Amino acid sequence: MDEAELRTQLELHHEAAFGWALGCSAADPDSARDTLHNAYRKILDGRARFKGGSSFKTWLFAVIRNTAAEERRLRWLRHLRLGSYAEEQRDIVQSADRGCSMEKDESTAALRQALARLPRRQQEILHLVFYQELTIEAAAGVMGVSLGSARTHYDRGKKQLGKLLKQSDHSHGR
Repeated sequence: MDEAELRTQLELHHEAAFGWALGCSAADPDSARDTLHNAYRKILDGRARFKGGSSFKTWLFAVIRNTAAEERRLRWLRHLRLGSYAEEQRDIVQSADRGCSMEKDESTAALRQALARLPRRQQEILHLVFYQELTIEAAAGVMGVSLGSARTHYDRGKKQLGKLLKQSDHSHGR
């Protein structure tokens, strides 16, 4: 794929790619922008190459997921060295609280909170299938897991999400 075609594909999938970057970045828009920027740089610099083994979107999402994971590891190591890991955790909680207080729709806030309580793989598969409209098979490719594993995470995630949302409804008297 030449650079012009690559850029066209990136533009075509940009909105969905940003949504997935948000999902990989704990819904932090700044972190998502950085992740997406770095993923695009990898692609345009040739460090990540599309070989046609999957759809372009599936491949792109895998690059974004791997980039986000690399950035999380680097941030973690940087904070360990600087001794400010606890401060980062406090900032994350405050950021999440601000995001929830700004949420206008109560049911959307409940859904976000329930999703955040799921294990990471379950969060990822549900995000990819419901928000990014990927098949479970394509999501498995993005996540780098087998189809059987993806199906298991998907099934368990949906069941657990249902339980968490019911608990939330009961605690709010609905």
